[in-house]
Amino acid sequence: MKKILTLVFVSMLGGIIALSTYTLFLEKEQIVKFEDEQEQPQFLNANYNAKTTNVLNTTASDFTVAAENTINSVVHVKNTTLVSRATSFEDLFYGRQSQQRTQVGTGSGVIISPDGYIITNNHVIAGSNTISITLNDNRVFDALLIGTDEKTDIALLKIESEDDLPAIEFGDSDTAKVGEWVLAVGNPFNLTSTVTAGIISAKARDLSGKNSQSFIQTDAAVNPGNSGGALVNSTGQLIGINTAISSQTGSYIGYSFAVPSNIAKKVIQDIIEYGDVQEGILGVSGGALSSKAAQEFGVNATQGFFVKDVEDNTGAKKAGIKSGDIITKLDNIEISKFSDLSGYLKTKRPNDVVNVEILRDSEIKSIPVTLSKSDIVSVDFIDMELRNLPQRFKKKTDITEGVLVQSNRNKFLYTKLGIRPGYIITGINDIPIKTVEDIQDFIAKYGSDAQNTIFKLEYMNTNLERKEVLFR
Repeated sequence: MKKILTLVFVSMLGGIIALSTYTLFLEKEQIVKFEDEQEQPQFLNANYNAKTTNVLNTTASDFTVAAENTINSVVHVKNTTLVSRATSFEDLFYGRQSQQRTQVGTGSGVIISPDGYIITNNHVIAGSNTISITLNDNRVFDALLIGTDEKTDIALLKIESEDDLPAIEFGDSDTAKVGEWVLAVGNPFNLTSTVTAGIISAKARDLSGKNSQSFIQTDAAVNPGNSGGALVNSTGQLIGINTAISSQTGSYIGYSFAVPSNIAKKVIQDIIEYGDVQEGILGVSGGALSSKAAQEFGVNATQGFFVKDVEDNTGAKKAGIKSGDIITKLDNIEISKFSDLSGYLKTKRPNDVVNVEILRDSEIKSIPVTLSKSDIVSVDFIDMELRNLPQRFKKKTDITEGVLVQSNRNKFLYTKLGIRPGYIITGINDIPIKTVEDIQDFIAKYGSDAQNTIFKLEYMNTNLERKEVLFR
């Protein structure tokens, strides 16, 4: 019995010694050898081809240079406004005047020249009594408002500094591509010098539903306070002015929008040189093509801008563009919707020549068109935008004289008298109105503040019923 126990003990002891030896020496050597020979995995493109040996470059993008080139050019804008408190019953009872209080709004701006010109959004400084600018080095300056353009939401400021300021370099927003990396630089929630990154999600985006906008859409985080700040490419060039966010909460939830730099640059150049924005028009009206629109217009193409009408006396008319043509390009810019066309034209002035590529009778033609002044076809009058009657409307109704109410910002005429878009103005103070030139002649005779002079307006409603109204 003792011999058996001794044998079992010796066997167990030998097993322990053997296992320990393997663990301490042999197994360790095998692990080291395995790691030395292990190959790193290769990451291939999704469309893998067995003959392809390219490896995906997984190096992360570096935005430090772009941020350094931008952050000192972006400023904090403070807008101070005096607002009146609503008059209370006690104020009326005691004969007190309503008191005024100071209201402060903030946003961002971008230095665009060493001598102190700064670009921002019009809504950032609207109604301001005073504007102050804080640079990234904490210096504070009073700013002078040089000019604004409500349509593009762009404003130009000027500050005076003894030394040159760090101006940003303009990029070409027309060449920016969907999927390209961009940085948004601004002052959200008064957090100065904030940089966020994203990509360009879309171009020529219209949020108004009126084909009046042409934004760059990006998923870089933009919040209240970013308005007027810079959207830059990976090299730090300015390609947009951050303007709006799409949100149900008022804060960033996925997409933001910027005025393209080519539009902003042209607007501020016009303000500096002319005092206001010079609009060059092509002189066509119509709609963007789709499968449904192509069927409606009786064409085979599903992309481009279908020309329904060509305005008289415009560059398009003189160049030979016709109803039924499909505009596919302006210069080298692809046109697939109206905001593509309108966005590019916002970078041009009257008398600029644009190469218009059209599809006519299944043939591509290239036609140079000299852009016309916008007042050939439309004019602003007592807070209404009036334009010549479209050719298709004249043919349909046999009405050849009058001007169409395109939009009406005059609350009295709109709410009290019911004159709304689609109505036709046919006479003012017994003067027949045939085209916008007659409106311009009236303004030239009575001045721009013609509302204090007018007392009779003749018009037709959308049912083509003739009416007239007296007002002062």
